[in-house]
Amino acid sequence: MIAIAIDDEPIALDVVKSHASRVPFVELKACFTNAFEAITFLQQQKTDLIFLDIKMPDISGMDFLNSLQNPPMVIFTTAYSEHAVRSFELDAVDYLLKPFSLSRFLKACNKAQELFQLRHQASGEGVISSIFIKDGYEQVKVMLDELLYIEASGNYTQLHLNGNRLLSTRVPLNEMLSMLPPGRFVRVHRAFIVAKDKVSRYDKSQVQIGQRSIPVGMTYVNALQELH
Repeated sequence: MIAIAIDDEPIALDVVKSHASRVPFVELKACFTNAFEAITFLQQQKTDLIFLDIKMPDISGMDFLNSLQNPPMVIFTTAYSEHAVRSFELDAVDYLLKPFSLSRFLKACNKAQELFQLRHQASGEGVISSIFIKDGYEQVKVMLDELLYIEASGNYTQLHLNGNRLLSTRVPLNEMLSMLPPGRFVRVHRAFIVAKDKVSRYDKSQVQIGQRSIPVGMTYVNALQELH
């Protein structure tokens, strides 16, 4: 998702920048301390999500949102809890109360990503065909048709691709699952997610993908029904 951040406090923007750099499916394109400067960007650049402060000197975040004809998704960021109810009346994805942790920020981003995927499918733009995975300092595009299975290995998560290609990332397995389009992948073990259309056979103890036998965890046996 392409995102921008608007906050009159540079320190607050630095926090959003830092957190966003840890979320592989969020690409923070620009930050603004002046909401009016953001309007030009929004008119010229495709934007999926705004991290928007509520209390700003020239215009409130809520008034700014109301001024947009076709607003992107919004996650409000504020130090004041009294605006929570109105923010959800404006269909905000989430409401982050400063100071917010990385885990809380990630939860909000996951909600936005889920909504983003649902909107794309509902609008007839088709099933998502690729995702971007953070590999070191780079974002690497992964075509979902090439993805066989995903494996948690120590501090890394490994994506096994066609042609014996392997991509390692520090994105946790549960976060990885939230990035994948629903219906195409299923978790069969605490350490494995498999592409449903790549499974050649399975039983209650394992699934087979190519030459690899992948164990099925006891708590994930019911998930095998999704392979039918």
